[in-house]
Amino acid sequence: MYNIRSMRPLRAALAATLIGALLSTLPASAQDQRVYTDDPVAKGDTPESIKGYEIAARSDRSDAGFGDSKVSATMMLRNSAGQTTERSLSFSTLEKEDETVGDKSLVIFNSPRDVEGTALLSHAKILDPDDQWLFLPALKRVKRISSANKSGPFVGSEFAFEDFTLTELNKFTYAYVGEEKIDGVMMDVVDRFPRYEKSGYTKQKAWIDQDVYQARKIEFYDRRGDLLKTLTLSDYREYDGVWRAHKLAMVNHKTNKETDLVYSEFQFKTGLDAGDFVKGVLQRIR
Repeated sequence: MYNIRSMRPLRAALAATLIGALLSTLPASAQDQRVYTDDPVAKGDTPESIKGYEIAARSDRSDAGFGDSKVSATMMLRNSAGQTTERSLSFSTLEKEDETVGDKSLVIFNSPRDVEGTALLSHAKILDPDDQWLFLPALKRVKRISSANKSGPFVGSEFAFEDFTLTELNKFTYAYVGEEKIDGVMMDVVDRFPRYEKSGYTKQKAWIDQDVYQARKIEFYDRRGDLLKTLTLSDYREYDGVWRAHKLAMVNHKTNKETDLVYSEFQFKTGLDAGDFVKGVLQRIR
């Protein structure tokens, strides 16, 4: 465990949230030339929306330049009776080139046998529907996830398909709510509202710490405006100025089910490129 209040990250000129979450092989000179765009619609035109956008942008840009990452994780599913199921999986992520596009990610389940080889490939977009493909080894085929189904549960967990691409800054408009202290750490509280169609959420409320600009809690509100889920992010660790939460705990307030994701150590700049995130890789998973 790291005491993040006692550690200050080394930051580049532009100082990601989740799930992030879910997480360049570019040389330094190329990183310096990347373009970041302040979307005027996402930024808004009221003091609350402008401040909310600026806080979200600072968080999103705080790890710019991580390039690519790999990490293994354990997923623990807990039903309303407290019974648990454990799965092992791995995540690979390729960082976006700039803020007009999104990250690319690949999630592969390694065990148990009933989900082994199941994989989700995501190409995050901003306002266009995300490109997502699910490989189902039992059927030996790749299924494209339609935009209408992205709010559905991912492999029986409390994470939705949509949750894997929620870290893109300009997918939302924002509103600053205020400050709140959690566990002795001062947080900025920001509401964010999806700009893209067919989201399963009307609003998300994020608590972002003022020390290292990372999300500590996110509430998800359903299409009726009721609180649906709460995501708590903890055990943050720093990797050369890049922060990652090593535990994500999602609670569904409607079903009383929970899903925890516990990550091992992250690896960065591993040599992944765009060719590792094409649809064809799903057919080669063993």
